[in-house]
Amino acid sequence: MTPLIRSPLLAARHGFFTREGGVSTGAYASLNCATSGADDPAHVAENRDRVRSALGGKALLGCTQVHGVAVETVTQAWDPGQGPRADGMVTAVPGLVLGVITADCAPVLLHDAAAGVVGAVHAGWRGAAAGVLEAAVAAMLALGATRGGIAASVGPCIRQASYEVGGDLRDAVLAAGDGPQDAARFFAPGRPGRWQFDLAAYCAARLVGLSHVDVVDADTYADPARFFSHRRRTLAGGGVIGHQISAIVV
Repeated sequence: MTPLIRSPLLAARHGFFTREGGVSTGAYASLNCATSGADDPAHVAENRDRVRSALGGKALLGCTQVHGVAVETVTQAWDPGQGPRADGMVTAVPGLVLGVITADCAPVLLHDAAAGVVGAVHAGWRGAAAGVLEAAVAAMLALGATRGGIAASVGPCIRQASYEVGGDLRDAVLAAGDGPQDAARFFAPGRPGRWQFDLAAYCAARLVGLSHVDVVDADTYADPARFFSHRRRTLAGGGVIGHQISAIVV
């Protein structure tokens, strides 16, 4: 079976998939699920089908992720690589697997079991600070979910010890007017003029009011055997990189 991580909070079929269990080779080894890279399209298609099969869904859907706040309400499947420009999806349609691609950003999966509504969000620091998580919750509410009924899990992402950022990023997060109070608590001092940002905790704090929220204990940067990481690739001098997927289905 393709390796995946599950949250005990989410009753829906879901998984935070690792980079293991696929057919891609080289820098993309092995469960690369990004359709936009230079990996062999046949390999990507097989990898994505393994994800769909692991969750028992009819179709695996993904958006063109742009680090924004748009959230798509999904009512039917689309062709691979033809998804809208958005960083979140929600649906109440059984069998449609919602997948988000990451390689350090935070994947967030959401589920309201009583309403039969699920959501998947790609939350980099820009999208999180701009409100993509709140936008996903609002889209779920529009489908009949309730704030008290939604559980959410923040999946594997770059963790605070690995995520050194500059003052400009910190200033941008602190300037996000609708963010959690005292957002400075998500930044620990680093080297002079630098900070260690807790992206996972920041995402969780922006989901206040939901029934339950948890954070998967995994650092994409520090675990090359299990995860792709943009930052690790950058510090190593660049080159191509794969992306892992996180997905959920009603």
